[in-house]
Amino acid sequence: LYYQVLNFAMIVSSALMIWKGLIVVTGSESPIVVVLSGSMEPAFHRGDLLFLTNFHDDPIRAGEIVVFKVEGRDIPIVHRVIKIHEKENGNIKFLTKGDNNEVDDRGLYKEGQNWLEKKDVVGRARGFLPYVGMVTIIMNDYPKFKYALLAVMGAYVLVKRE
Repeated sequence: LYYQVLNFAMIVSSALMIWKGLIVVTGSESPIVVVLSGSMEPAFHRGDLLFLTNFHDDPIRAGEIVVFKVEGRDIPIVHRVIKIHEKENGNIKFLTKGDNNEVDDRGLYKEGQNWLEKKDVVGRARGFLPYVGMVTIIMNDYPKFKYALLAVMGAYVLVKRE
């Protein structure tokens, strides 16, 4: 039993180390995100897994897909940059919009905010795997399924013999 608990702890710590390593390599606080809505269809569908980078030296360009956080919202948003506003001092502000939305995202930003800044960006989409994130969506929509899956995985680790 002691060996199995240590084995489980090693798996969990290895996963954490891989996650932290991805954060360092990609420059993004969240190198992988799941698309939770249909606002970016047809580019991305609900459940697509996005791979992000966030190198601060790269300029943000119109047409680029960014993941950003807005003050007062817990979940990051995946939308396309539609307008860039660059000042003489080099500061860049930009406006986003979901491909499947009728209007821009100013209604999603915090009150009084009309543009996003680079500090709001979590990452930029560099690749994706279609529908791989549906497991995450199902676990969030059906918490009992999540607990059952975790219980089965935990039981497997404890019962497994090597």
